[in-house]
Amino acid sequence: MADWEANVRRVVPYTPGEQPKRTDIIKLNTNECPYPPAPGVAKALQEFEADKLRLYPDPAALELREAIAAAVSVPEHPVAADQVFVGVGSDDVLALAFLTFFNSKKPILFPDITYSFYDVWADLYGIPYRTPELDEKFRLKKEDYLTENGGIIFPNPNAPTGLMENLDTIEEIVEKNPDSVVIVDEAYVDFGGVSALPLVDKYENLLVVQTFSKSRALAGMRIGFAIGQKKLISYLNDVKFSFNSYTMNRLTIACGKACVEDRAYFQEITGKIVATREWTKQKLTELGFTFPDSKANFIFATHKTVPAQELFENLKTAGIYVRYFKKPRIDNYLRITVGTQAEMERLVEVLVELVK
Repeated sequence: MADWEANVRRVVPYTPGEQPKRTDIIKLNTNECPYPPAPGVAKALQEFEADKLRLYPDPAALELREAIAAAVSVPEHPVAADQVFVGVGSDDVLALAFLTFFNSKKPILFPDITYSFYDVWADLYGIPYRTPELDEKFRLKKEDYLTENGGIIFPNPNAPTGLMENLDTIEEIVEKNPDSVVIVDEAYVDFGGVSALPLVDKYENLLVVQTFSKSRALAGMRIGFAIGQKKLISYLNDVKFSFNSYTMNRLTIACGKACVEDRAYFQEITGKIVATREWTKQKLTELGFTFPDSKANFIFATHKTVPAQELFENLKTAGIYVRYFKKPRIDNYLRITVGTQAEMERLVEVLVELVK
């Protein structure tokens, strides 16, 4: 090994879902939205003045933060722009949150079955961590998070299981960890979950993170955001502006603002996805699959007789991409993104042949 290699920071990187080059496939492996973005996004693209790209964007992305604050506010729990942090997808927001808030010598806590980027960030930043096991039904065990720790993070609904923990459980974890920042990763909350946003007013140690990549159909634009009390957000901004002031470009800000302002379209497409998800659950059950009761835009399914890896490979041959994790406890499950109704009907047609 060369001398310079001894000083390289070595990590095992996150492995994203496969992005095939083929266009003749049904892509149900990365939890993208199957519908186009809000019509206002296309309008913002058409009207965008390319000449403005010679100028730096607003480093604070104020217009986008104001639009997000307005979209998530309700009369009982208003959100101000200075309570909103934005980043290049929720992965960027979460990575900066790890860097900002998880700096004690104590281990942070997240479930053993969860979003597989958490341990990557912890390893990258040298953060100690423990991964309490979910129970046999893939439920979070609340008591595991009521012990001494350096921070807590978990998705709700969880990924890849799709299960939603109730708000009382979330609040108890936040309330009983006043010396730790608790991050609730709500990438999938818009498909039938209950957000922890109402708790932000009450707890200064709570950070709620959401994304435009799923329910708002802008995975290709890369917008994520966090909501917290003003002090918490100010700490995040201090780290962001010490790292890269100009993370949100002008075009992204314009499209994100147009997207989040169209509430009716947002409700329309999430409603379609939820309806298709419930139809798919029924069909999968009839075919001998079992799965947790997903409140996300995917289903985490296992078959009673046909191994998941075999199904994964045969579906891929048939031009249908789903996600398979070769990991302990979940290596006989497939994570199936909910596509359009037509795409899910085709999935069921193929599965009928594969499991008979």
